[in-house]
Formats: sequence, structure tokens, C-alpha cells
Amino acid sequence: MAGSNSKKTPNNTSPKRASAARKVYLVDGARTPFLKARGRPGPFSPVDLAVQCGRPLLMRQPIPAEAYDQVILGCVNVVPEEMNPARIAALRLGMGEAMPAFTVQINCGSGMQSIDTAFKYIRDGDSDLILAGGTEALSHAPMMLQSEAVEWLAGLNAASSPQDYASQLAQFSAKQFKPEISLEKGLTDPIVGLSMGQTAEVLAQQFNITRQEADEYAVSSHQRLARAQEEGWLDDEVVPAVSPEGELFQRDDGVRADTSAEALAKLKAAFEPPYGQVTPGNSSQVTDGASWMVLASEEAVKKYGLKPKAVLIDSEWSALDPKIMGLGPVLSSTALLKRHSAGLNDIDLWEINEAFAAQVLACTKAWDDPEFCKVALGLDKPMGKLDPERLNVDGGAVAIGHPVGTSGNRIVLHLMNALHRKGVKRGIATECIGGGQSGAMLIEAV
Repeated sequence: MAGSNSKKTPNNTSPKRASAARKVYLVDGARTPFLKARGRPGPFSPVDLAVQCGRPLLMRQPIPAEAYDQVILGCVNVVPEEMNPARIAALRLGMGEAMPAFTVQINCGSGMQSIDTAFKYIRDGDSDLILAGGTEALSHAPMMLQSEAVEWLAGLNAASSPQDYASQLAQFSAKQFKPEISLEKGLTDPIVGLSMGQTAEVLAQQFNITRQEADEYAVSSHQRLARAQEEGWLDDEVVPAVSPEGELFQRDDGVRADTSAEALAKLKAAFEPPYGQVTPGNSSQVTDGASWMVLASEEAVKKYGLKPKAVLIDSEWSALDPKIMGLGPVLSSTALLKRHSAGLNDIDLWEINEAFAAQVLACTKAWDDPEFCKVALGLDKPMGKLDPERLNVDGGAVAIGHPVGTSGNRIVLHLMNALHRKGVKRGIATECIGGGQSGAMLIEAV
């Protein structure tokens, strides 16, 4: 019946709330190709992207689309035509009018936050099946008028006589109407006044990361992604997307398999010229893309005969000074390691989102720095060196791209699939978050 809703909503107390934490399974997932922004709006809106990968994912599950308890979607740059993209996506995916759906936003952590929120609903007995995702179309980030232009237009609108109108017209200045790029504002921290790239420069200085190190790491990211594409390791993860004009997108299109450290060395510093370490070549790419994951309780697994790929064991969120936001993964991941009595290399695979090559390298160096581990982590000795062969084995955001509301979801999805492919057990996915936060998740392959 239209308007009825028998599903549990986020604000309801479920009658079946468990007395003990329940096991939460990662059943399956899919994402679109990540499409590099190329100076104009891309072919897909945030909801378009979510529908493109959500439809084939739902179709391959032995679960009726309306049987899910709720839909949770991360998105940062919501476009005006798609307020609460989670609900719009759920309806377009045919999940029914009675499907509760809500959107979460914690900057770069939004796609991971959707998984974590779903994890806790299922763990605590409030839900059995949740579709959790992230979507972002950074190429659609709006252009904004300057405040002076807004004031001028307001004065024009308020003019009550021809004389007032003429007086306001006389104050017109073309300079006032030079648009501001909202994405640039969004990537600048309002508390410390630094762009995200400048925070990476802070870390490069703090941990003595050279331009060559950052460029060599970036080259490795591209080479690993190119290999994964050629070997077909992403075929079950990436589903094709088709634009309204019929153009087919099958692969992440920002990869540069033929790049080299010598080629990247020719690029100019982007944030601290002329001597900075961070360039467009060793930074994550501005990208459009979406990702979903299906989470289920043990009861749902049995009811629908599901074959989950992993168990979500634990999660952690941390915060620190926004100037060094890129070190966030060290805090959140170390908290997980402590709780589970594990060392860095007791974890078989790591996914650390590559906001910047220097930022990822700073995290690995921080774990091996005695003073940092003592002061920031409360450890008697360093965590040690993270084996680079366990880290971002199929490349990361430097090559794939970083649609901010999506990346946290993508790294959990890919970690799950990489654990299976390599036949290993435990993995941690973690990311830094603009504003000085971070998230981390520990999963185990089934």
C-alpha cells in the first residue's frame, strides 16, 4: 500500500535486538569504473553512478530487491537535483517505496561510514540485510558566485523604483562574477587554512619524504593497477557503465601504465611551488565513481543461501590535528591492531587510500618512527616496517582516482576480493579524512 512502511527505520528500536553482538558478513559488492574528471561535467550524476553499479549487483543476488532492510549511501558533493541520493538510488533500483534510505557524509570516509553504520545495525540486531555504498561525481561540483555578486543581485532584486534599479546597475563589476570553484573550497580545511595537498606537504617535511620517493610510489600504483586490469583481477569488481548517449565505460580510465619516475619528475609542485613534493602526478585523481556492498547477518545468509566472502570483524574511527590529517590511518589502524593483539605484518593485506603518495609513505614511516610511536601511539617501541608487498597490491587512488564519497567503500570491496584471490585471511582497509579524521576496518576472508 502506498505510504505504508513495515520496515525497521534507523530511529526504531527493533524487537529482535540481540543480547550479544552478531556476526556480520560481507556478501558481495560492485563498483563502476572510476572516470577521471576532464574539465567538464562527466556523463553521470552521483545517483546515475550508484544505479549503474547497483543494478547488476542486486540482480546477481538470490535476494528480492525489496527484502533489504535499508539502504545507506555515502556522498559528499550532493547535487541539487538529487537531495538524499540514497533514497533516489533505492527507488531507481526498484527496491520499493517502503525502503528506508539515508545518506551519510564524513568527507573522504563517507563510503566507509555507510559500511560501518550497516555493520552496527546488523551486529546489534536491528537489521539483517543492508545495501551500503558510496557515490561521487566530482566533475559535477558546481561553480559558485562570489559573495559580492550575490550581494549585487540581492540589491537589484530589492530595488523598489527605477532610480534604485539604475543606481544598482551602475555598481555592476564584471570581476564580481568570476566564478569560484566549489571543489577547491571544499578541499581546503577552514580551521587551519590549508588545502589537502598542503597537509601532504607538511607530512613530507615531517618525515623527510623526497620527491623521488613520492614519484616512485606513484609509478608503482599505476603499474599495479595496469597489471590488475590486464590479468582480469578486477573483472568481478568493476561493472560496465553506459552513458545516456550509449558510450560504454569498462575500465578505470586514469591509469598511465607507461609513466615513469623520470616523466613525473618533470611536473611542477602543485601546492608549494617551486620546491614542494606534491604534484598532480603523485596525488589522487579527481574522479567520478560509485561502489556498493551487501552486508548480511548469519540469519540472512542461511535464509537466502548466500555465500559471503568475508566477515567484518571490527572498525575504528580516530581524529587528530587537521594539519596532519594524512596520518589518521596510523591512529585508527593501530587501535585495531592493539585490540586484536596483532602487528603490522600479522595483517595479510592492507588498503591505505592513496590521497597522496607522500601521505601513504608518511603513514608507513610513522609506524617505524620511535618518537612518533611513543608520543602519538603510546607504544614502547615502533610498530616496525610495513611490508610494501602487502600494501595496495593492485594500485590505489593515485592511479584509480579518489571520488571522495566512494573511496572508503571501494577499498573495503577490493580488500575483500584481494584476500580471496591471494588465498590469505586478514586485511585492514583504512583512509585519511579531510578535517583530521580517519577510519579503519578489519575483515577476514570466509
